[in-house]
Amino acid sequence: MPIRYGVQADTRDECAEGLARLIDVGMLPIMMPTMVSDGRWLARAVPSPTTPVRDPVDQ
Repeated sequence: MPIRYGVQADTRDECAEGLARLIDVGMLPIMMPTMVSDGRWLARAVPSPTTPVRDPVDQ
């Protein structure tokens, strides 16, 4: 399963802002802000094929 990033927010504007931040760092939107059953907003993005791969952070 490919990696997906999600934004969950209380309003459409907050959700759109969060999705815009993901796009700013090279993600591609795959689901625009959508109201889900519990009254919250959800959007999703995936890494762009041109997004550079970074080494994992050592813990």
